Amino acid sequence: MTSESIREQQGILKEQYRTQPSSAIQTMTVTGNVSQSTYTIKLPTHAGEVEAGLHTAAGGSGTHACSGDMLLEALVGCAGVTLAAVATAMRITINKADVTATGELDFRGTLGVDPNASVGFNNLQLHFNLSTDATLESEAKLISLTEKYCVI
Repeated sequence: MTSESIREQQGILKEQYRTQPSSAIQTMTVTGNVSQSTYTIKLPTHAGEVEAGLHTAAGGSGTHACSGDMLLEALVGCAGVTLAAVATAMRITINKADVTATGELDFRGTLGVDPNASVGFNNLQLHFNLSTDATLESEAKLISLTEKYCVI
């Protein structure tokens, strides 16, 4: 896909969404199949079925995908494609870009060990390592807009 074709395609969509706002609303759905005996869930993905299970810090075997990792993967995926689209809109050439998401989980919370321990991610961070043809100021704007427009 060329930068011109994505601009053209998105231009058509933007105009449609301006004139027909309800057409911009998309309901996304995923349904998984739970196995209580193995503490897993089979999830359909665009790349095939994934079986998610408990993280090793919650008693899992480590042989299944972890939903925490999958959440970070989704964030990195969203940020990466958004970065590429925003860079195209800003006419910035990306020579290399790495996106990393990190977050801390306190497993005392999810295992009910400490009622005051949080359940879920804390200190969630998104890091960008970029090599572009842009100025540092333009790169900062690129990152800011990426964070603004990434749906996750």
